[in-house]
Amino acid sequence: MRSTRTILLTLALMILTTGLVYASGGEGHADNGALIKDFFYRVFNFAIVVGILGYFLAKPIKKGLSGRSEEIEKALAEAEQVKLDAEAKFAEYDQKLATANAEIVEISAAIKREGELEKEKIISSAREMATKIELEAEKAAALEIAKARTELQTEAVRLAVELAEDLLKKNFTSEDDTRLIDEYMQKVGELH
Repeated sequence: MRSTRTILLTLALMILTTGLVYASGGEGHADNGALIKDFFYRVFNFAIVVGILGYFLAKPIKKGLSGRSEEIEKALAEAEQVKLDAEAKFAEYDQKLATANAEIVEISAAIKREGELEKEKIISSAREMATKIELEAEKAAALEIAKARTELQTEAVRLAVELAEDLLKKNFTSEDDTRLIDEYMQKVGELH
């Protein structure tokens, strides 16, 4: 507010001074001495105006510049603080990244160990299953062999009975039949 008043006062003085300069100008032709005198008068008026402006505007300009300088210093301090905060964040994230990389390596190693253990379990399970299948196959084969033997024995007995029947039919006579019946009857009679 104060700097605004100072600027308005300075402008008013400049207008008054300019008005005086034009009002003092003479009419008609003047000689060279008058022109030089007029020139020095104008330079003098200009110097006075500049001096007055300098006097009244020096403090607001200094104040404005010092305020601006303080703002710049404050901005630089804030920027430095932001830079330090950013560096701290970077260091923190860098640390987290390094930790994450170490964790990734550790997890990868754990996964490999678990994979190896799982592989061993699968191989062991497959071996057990193969052994069970082999034992079951052996049992099944033994059962089939026993079944085949029984069937062969049954077939052999049947064939032997048929062969014996054929032999008996060929070699057995009615006299043999009568003789066998008599022998059977005697044995039954002896038992009773």
